[in-house]
Amino acid sequence: MSGSEPPPETPDSLIPPTDSESAPDVGPYRVLARKYRPTTFDELIGQDVLVRTLTNAFNMGRLAHAFILTGVRGIGKTTTARIIARALNCIGPDGTGDPTTSPCGVCEHCRAIAEDRHVDILEMDAASRTGVDDIRELIDGVRYRPTQARYKVYIIDEVHMLSRNAFNALLKTLEEPPEHVKFVFATTEIRKVPVTVLSRCQRFDLSRVDAETLSAHFAGIAKKEGAAFTETALNLIVRAADGSVRDGLSLLDQAISQVEAGLGVEIGDEQVRAMLGLADRSQTFMLLEAILGGDVPQALNLFDQQYIAGADPAAILEDMLDVVHWLTRIKIVPAVADEAGVPEMERVRGKDLEARLKMPALARAWQMMLKGLQEVRVAPSARQATEMVLVRLAYSATLPTPEAALQSLPAGGDTAVPGPASSAIEPAASSPVSPSSTSGAPPDSVADHSPPTSEASAPVPPPIQQRTGTDDAGPSASAEVMPNGRPEPPLEDALPVQEEVAEPAPEPGLQSFADIVALAGERREVVLKAHLENDVHIVDFETGKIEFRPTETAPSDLAGRLTSFLNDQTNIRWVVTVSGEEGAPTMTQDRAAEQAALEAEATGHPLVKAVLETFPDATVEDVRRAASKDD
Repeated sequence: MSGSEPPPETPDSLIPPTDSESAPDVGPYRVLARKYRPTTFDELIGQDVLVRTLTNAFNMGRLAHAFILTGVRGIGKTTTARIIARALNCIGPDGTGDPTTSPCGVCEHCRAIAEDRHVDILEMDAASRTGVDDIRELIDGVRYRPTQARYKVYIIDEVHMLSRNAFNALLKTLEEPPEHVKFVFATTEIRKVPVTVLSRCQRFDLSRVDAETLSAHFAGIAKKEGAAFTETALNLIVRAADGSVRDGLSLLDQAISQVEAGLGVEIGDEQVRAMLGLADRSQTFMLLEAILGGDVPQALNLFDQQYIAGADPAAILEDMLDVVHWLTRIKIVPAVADEAGVPEMERVRGKDLEARLKMPALARAWQMMLKGLQEVRVAPSARQATEMVLVRLAYSATLPTPEAALQSLPAGGDTAVPGPASSAIEPAASSPVSPSSTSGAPPDSVADHSPPTSEASAPVPPPIQQRTGTDDAGPSASAEVMPNGRPEPPLEDALPVQEEVAEPAPEPGLQSFADIVALAGERREVVLKAHLENDVHIVDFETGKIEFRPTETAPSDLAGRLTSFLNDQTNIRWVVTVSGEEGAPTMTQDRAAEQAALEAEATGHPLVKAVLETFPDATVEDVRRAASKDD
């Protein structure tokens, strides 16, 4: 054949249909994940950054010698590696093409790579070939030029499975490979890849495909396959796929198989839920509403119905967690309820529940169900464990919040104990489904499910205050919660302020060492005040004379500094001496001992015991006595 003759035309019968075409298969059946695998960058969905970067690199001729692709399973890492191999070696239909991001699909290299029979494209599974000998065999072939293609491409899947010695053997070749060699790595565990390897590669993080893109993609494939899905059924498959295209296509393939061929029956959400072992979404809303309303019998009845219908107990809790997250998002950003793709039922029920629930109730439900889900997964009986989680959550919904408990405590320290709240959820004016009405129990009956408080006559503990991380003995103190529920104003800023201070007025005789410490605080002597509280054991004290034993951490000139301070601030001549006697505990030690006694007293109170038993992970962080009426 002379060079002037055009290349022979390829018969149409020899050109395989692209993966995006719906031509009938003549060979054995291929699953949808393989049948609709992308063959060009244009067919990749949800990876715009990667496509744009590689397209510009090809157009500018800035091709790296090594790429590493990372992301969750089923988002196109291996597919992208094969597309890169085709793009590097495509020669076009006429055999004169350059590397391109749009492989022709008809040249000998594109066809051979698509059929996994190209001699210069070596694909290796690092999960099964992890040793240094496997890498050494690969390195030995790097020195030889490609047999047919433009580049010799090595695709190593799950590269993080290679051993440390295998990585070390690959480093030198990976840093300075021959010009005819390209490496493409794929991994789901990028953190397990040594940084020495990462620094020699161009890294691309493939993101999860968003739900809207996946839904449109699956709808198009279902149409090509002659199947019809309801919008809710597709959304269920998309949600189960969790951003993975391959996982979603596998579920779509399974869902299509539920309908007999040729009937053209639309696949609904009931069939998809049965296939996935999911509970009805409306049932999940009803169950959550019954639980947060404190209606235990109705909640257990709804759970039994879902369990008998085939729903997995762990899946029921996961669905409830999803609803709680959805309600929280609506409460924070109400506009998300009106976004496209949100089912009408979820929009209506979500807005209704969100309006009747408070954020503390949602946060508490999330934490308890998240912990309960772990218990269900390890319990001998998942059903029993789930029922116990639901009962615990329903009873906790009737407990008062810490703020309500503090507000209900009388200022005079009376012995009245606040009763439990009716429920965490406010009654709806016109709720479409009311768990209380379906169970026949009146709304006020939720109080009957609360644990009896037989210790109502026991003494009330001091109000509990949450610590902000600063010790009371330090320069600054945390804001404390008063009996009326309002925070006490915080102390002044402990940092010294550079300002003109008026000449101090002579102080009358200081009656105790505590008065001296208070005076240091008033005069903004922060460092001196801290040393007096933490490093001074008083041996003898009287007005005009102090004898103390310093701690090991006290400064050597503490006595002199204290003397100068007192002589400057008072009209009395002070004498401060250091002693070797034991002395009294420091002020910080006294406070710690007093605080420990208060915590022991509070922990022994019946109300606090009930809270700690209900929430096993809860701890008493700080305790303060309520101010008396005389104060």
